[in-house]
Amino acid sequence: MKYLFVILSLSLLFIAPFFGQIDISLSQINTLTSIDHKLFWDLRIPRVVVAFFTGGLLGLSGLVFQSLFRNPMSTPFTLGVASGATLGTAFAIVFSFIPFIALFGFFGALMTIVVLFTITAKLKAYETSSLLLVGIALSFFYSAALMILFYLSDQTQSYEIVRFTMGSLDVVGMRSVIPIVVASILLLLTTLKYKREIKLLLTSYDNAFLKGMDVQRVNTILLVSISMAIGVAVSITGPIGFVGLIIPHILKTIYKRSADQLLLLSFFYSGVFLVFCDLVARNLGTSSDVPIGVVTSFLGGPFFIYLLVRRKKQ
Repeated sequence: MKYLFVILSLSLLFIAPFFGQIDISLSQINTLTSIDHKLFWDLRIPRVVVAFFTGGLLGLSGLVFQSLFRNPMSTPFTLGVASGATLGTAFAIVFSFIPFIALFGFFGALMTIVVLFTITAKLKAYETSSLLLVGIALSFFYSAALMILFYLSDQTQSYEIVRFTMGSLDVVGMRSVIPIVVASILLLLTTLKYKREIKLLLTSYDNAFLKGMDVQRVNTILLVSISMAIGVAVSITGPIGFVGLIIPHILKTIYKRSADQLLLLSFFYSGVFLVFCDLVARNLGTSSDVPIGVVTSFLGGPFFIYLLVRRKKQ
């Protein structure tokens, strides 16, 4: 059954670029002057690539966050990085810095990381619980600041901000997806490098410390790495919820393994899940694509509840 999942997932990744609101002619894909060529290579392929790597980044981040915070409800956006990126993007929209939206979004995420660790350093409280509380406080502050920007914006700007908060995978050309691909691969390599440390942290911090691990250093490296990667992703795609929450739990239910053994699986299947959600969003027959964040929640929520009920019965 597990091999069947892999085969189906790979098949989905292969066929995803061929389906969308506009039908393309397979014979025209490699004709440089054709519309089908531009549609396929400049829009469809980059969109599938950014969906896969964004999904993988979110799922992997969620899995590690749930392990570090020892909280099954932790998501990649727990520390307020997504809120900071959203605020930065909204600022760019309201004050007409449209060409630099992604840059402002990443700057908002980066400032969140700086403020987060500066405050915890001042408090001399490096525990994950302190980081979590500061992150929640920052999220509330950013929400209030976002409401002010909504008040200052006109109708068109408000619509753009709302669309951004729902998530979007609209990209043009492979150059625009390079930051997400690089951030995703670097995060995957970082988590694999600290696979043993993650396993120790799953038992207890005291046990990890007794094993000779610098708990504070490892926590900081993993949290900063994840936050930076999330900042890159959110600045380009907007916040896409539920992926980092649901996929790690589904994999734990199916594979019955600890988090340190699910790093690659979480990255792969989270990417496949977001590609599938995007495929659904692009083929509903609506006048425009349904926001990807709506689709992930709509599809993932019921299935997640089903798994929880099934596990309870077992």
